[in-house]
Amino acid sequence: MAKMTMTAQRWDELTVLLKDEQRLQAEYPRVAEYLDMAEGLSGTGDDQVEAAFGLRFVHYMTGGSTVSPNPYWDIVEPLVFEHKGCQVINGGREGGSARLAFAQTILQAAYSYAIPSPTTIEWISSLSADLPIVELGAGRGYWAAQLSHAGIAVEAYDLEPPDKVKNVSFLGAAGQVDVWHPVGPLEELATRSRSKSYVLFLCWPPGWGNTMASEALLSFEASGGERLIYIGEPKGGATGDDVFFDTLSERWRLDSVEPQFVSWWTAKDSAQCWVRR
Repeated sequence: MAKMTMTAQRWDELTVLLKDEQRLQAEYPRVAEYLDMAEGLSGTGDDQVEAAFGLRFVHYMTGGSTVSPNPYWDIVEPLVFEHKGCQVINGGREGGSARLAFAQTILQAAYSYAIPSPTTIEWISSLSADLPIVELGAGRGYWAAQLSHAGIAVEAYDLEPPDKVKNVSFLGAAGQVDVWHPVGPLEELATRSRSKSYVLFLCWPPGWGNTMASEALLSFEASGGERLIYIGEPKGGATGDDVFFDTLSERWRLDSVEPQFVSWWTAKDSAQCWVRR
């Protein structure tokens, strides 16, 4: 398990917070919700592992960017195990646990659906070829923030920027930031200079018939775009639409797949780089 360092002052802060249930509920309702529900849900069966995860969850969820530039990763890293050649967050159990599944819903709503491990951020950086990255469907801009920390120029857009309008996938809550990186509305992308080359980044674009992914890809093609980073599930999964995948098959070539990509055990996502044929 990855070691977590904490100052004595931070330890005292958490001790005081956890002793004040009313304050915890008011200032960090999602953390309070997890702690309240976790005890009644089955876990890994290892009390030490569960206690360590609970402490990491509270520390990073309440500390935010002041305690880590990538709190999402710092929370889940100790629960990453290899399963069938893939890196998955399952706590060492093939079927995960109900407690971890509940934590997953809270973490995905607070940060992002996919997990930006440092290795994956480095992989994207190596493929961007010094070009800026434009992320569509950026949600809270958590991936954009991690890419920016890595020195990559990033622009993030979303149909419903969580700090501007209600986004049902990323609802606001006390104790958590609305966005980790500036996220503009999609209409702002139309004013962007098309003469400037960029890499298109789609991370968990909506599926189930939603055409956002294919519309983004077709527009990117029309502007002369040549490199796409896609993180999501394969055709027929929870991300992307049929036209998106068919267009990739017809006019694009799979250039690279991130071998160390980390996903939740409940998902079938991967990180891929595609280039125009």
